[in-house]
Amino acid sequence: VQLQASGGGLVQVGGSLRLSCVASGFALADYAIGWFRQAPGKEREGVSCINRRGTDIYSPDSVKGRFTISRDNVKNTIYLQIDSLKPEDTANYYCAADPRPVYSGRYHCENGMRYFGKGTQVTVSS
Repeated sequence: VQLQASGGGLVQVGGSLRLSCVASGFALADYAIGWFRQAPGKEREGVSCINRRGTDIYSPDSVKGRFTISRDNVKNTIYLQIDSLKPEDTANYYCAADPRPVYSGRYHCENGMRYFGKGTQVTVSS
């Protein structure tokens, strides 16, 4: 199981980015998926997670309405569209996947997932 995120960069406040995460070694369609972030000196935070059945999408209030998670099962890729970027969005962003079928999107965001990929850095300048 491998996950590789890309698409990060330096963006001005109010700008947008789309992060991508390519999965290899497994089929994303059979997994819960999510995006997490971690800023220096802060705990890891789940910012958008979908349960395995794809019926429950969760994002915390800090990003709700600005972050949109999606996936392309044909390309085996997860995306995170980030709009209206704020300085506090600066962090290393990680994609993740989990095969367990019983948990909600919120559970995964708050408790983590089984597999994490390498991150991509997002820096928002003011």
